[in-house]
Formats: sequence, structure tokens, C-alpha cells
Amino acid sequence: MQTFEVTREMADAIIRRRGHLHPHAEFDPAATALLVVDMQNYFVSEDERTGCGPAREITPNINRLASALRAAGGQVFWIVTEATEEANESWSNFYETHSEDGGAHRRKVMVPGQSAYEIWPQLEVLDGDTQFVKARYSAFLKAPGGDLEALLNMRGIKTLLVTGVATNVCCESTARDGMMLGFRTIMVSDGNAAYTAEFHEATMRN
Repeated sequence: MQTFEVTREMADAIIRRRGHLHPHAEFDPAATALLVVDMQNYFVSEDERTGCGPAREITPNINRLASALRAAGGQVFWIVTEATEEANESWSNFYETHSEDGGAHRRKVMVPGQSAYEIWPQLEVLDGDTQFVKARYSAFLKAPGGDLEALLNMRGIKTLLVTGVATNVCCESTARDGMMLGFRTIMVSDGNAAYTAEFHEATMRN
């Protein structure tokens, strides 16, 4: 599992700037949502070329956190990526970064009904949880699942706990947008995973 620790140098710099180390040392669990980002077979399974091994290692941590938050009155959101027709057209620059074969494969399998699209089966998804569909890195941007900001506000959510894969891509994008939209946002270091330890650590440092 990819780990991360705040160094003494980092802690001192944060305290000098903000006056304290933890920006959200206390929060109301009943007004908290756990966002589990992109923990789909496409991004997790070893059978997929895009599968991330460390994402499989964080599965127990996500399950424990989800269970504890539900018990405390919080909510769990399973954020999934879909290769929508709209995104295929308007986000064509993204697909230009893929090989022709890789882009075609993503378009084919990242849709409902395909096994790659499904949430990693070792995750404990309950009936009372919410599944939210996104089409970009950030779940707050142009999402086919609707307006995530409005949905969270409607449910009285003030704090976001962000987990999933990849730390430095969709998780970071979602977390940063959530913070700038006014939510208290916390990246869970042992609930995120990236394709390399360096990618994971760079985002956690940020």
C-alpha cells in the first residue's frame, strides 16, 4: 500500500502559514460524504490494462471508512466514470492522448452493461448509498449524473472525504474542485491510490 507521512518540515511550514496543522480537525459525520472515485474494474482489476495494483490494496480501508461513516449518519457516494457520447465529442483532446486501440477500448467498455464499468466487486456497496456518474476527471465538472454540488448541498453535506483512484488525477481534480466550491475537503492518504508511489506522494504533498 502506498503510504504518506507529513514531514516535520512540511508541518512547520503549514503551521507558520495557517497557525495550526489540521485545517479540519473536527467535523460533523452526519454532514459528511465519502466520495469513492473511479473504483471500477477498468481502473482496478488486474485483467485490465489500466488496472492499478495499489487500488486493490486500499479496498479494505475504503470499506471500513464507509461502514464507520454510515454508522455515524454520513453518506457514501460511489463516483463512476462513463465514456459518454457527449464526452467522446467535446473532450476529443483527451482521447488524442490515447493510442487508437486504447481510446477505442475505453469508449467500448466504459459504459453501463460492461464488466469494466462495474464497481470493483470487493467493495461493499449498500442500497442506501448513492452512485454518481461523471464524464471528466472531476465529478463536479459537466457530469451526466447531474449537478454534484447541488446534490451535496441539498443533502446538507459540509465535509468531503475523498478516496479512490488515481490519487493524482480524478481524486485530486474532484477534491480541489470540491474545496473551491465551499466544501471542507480531506484527501484520505491510505484511501487513495496512484499508478506510482511518486504520483501518490506528489498529490498528497499538495
